[in-house]
Amino acid sequence: MSTKIRLAKYIAHSGICSRKQASRLIDEGVVTVNNRPANHIDHVDEQDTIIVNEKEIKGAADLVYFAYHKPVGIDCKLNIDDPTSLIHHLPTFTRVYPIGRLDKDSRGLLILTNDGDFCNQLIHPDFHQPKHYLVTVNKPLDDAFCKKMAAGVPVDKHITLPCEVNKIASNQFSIVLKQGLNRQIRKMAHYCGYKVIDLYRAQFSDLTLSKLNLPENQYIQINKNDISKI
Repeated sequence: MSTKIRLAKYIAHSGICSRKQASRLIDEGVVTVNNRPANHIDHVDEQDTIIVNEKEIKGAADLVYFAYHKPVGIDCKLNIDDPTSLIHHLPTFTRVYPIGRLDKDSRGLLILTNDGDFCNQLIHPDFHQPKHYLVTVNKPLDDAFCKKMAAGVPVDKHITLPCEVNKIASNQFSIVLKQGLNRQIRKMAHYCGYKVIDLYRAQFSDLTLSKLNLPENQYIQINKNDISKI
């Protein structure tokens, strides 16, 4: 007899989203368990009938991991009705979703997976993995910029965590974040008086895009340990 597990974890193991996203779906009322509205305290197994957004899910999916070289103009929200959505550029043989989104105007390395537990590990504050970006702004950087950015600045009622910032050209810098606020780098730069005109994610945890030799708008299947050893 299988062991029942919490509903959000079961949904995450099915490969359709992360555990955090599964909790949101339960809150939104689009999940049922055995023909009744789901509760967060529900514990389920493969003998139960779980419906998410009118589709039945069954058991754990085979876990897969991909690296994707996202170009500018692709939206990471998985909206089938949006022609610019990432959903139109994903592997068609399995359901995967991005870990750590890039906004539509940004480009570079995106990790795609159906491993909800691994996703939680990568983005959880206790384990948050470093992400390395190369950023070009609209004018030459002043001497105080890197120090100010690295120390932390106000973004959406938060002070950003200390981070590593280095000037690499007159109007370009590198930044390593262990935080994932919405459009964080753009807002940090704006606070310091600059506008980001190009934002490129070069590395996520242990995985470096340059070593993959991956053209824009292409993906490649990778191993979990290529991304992180956590």
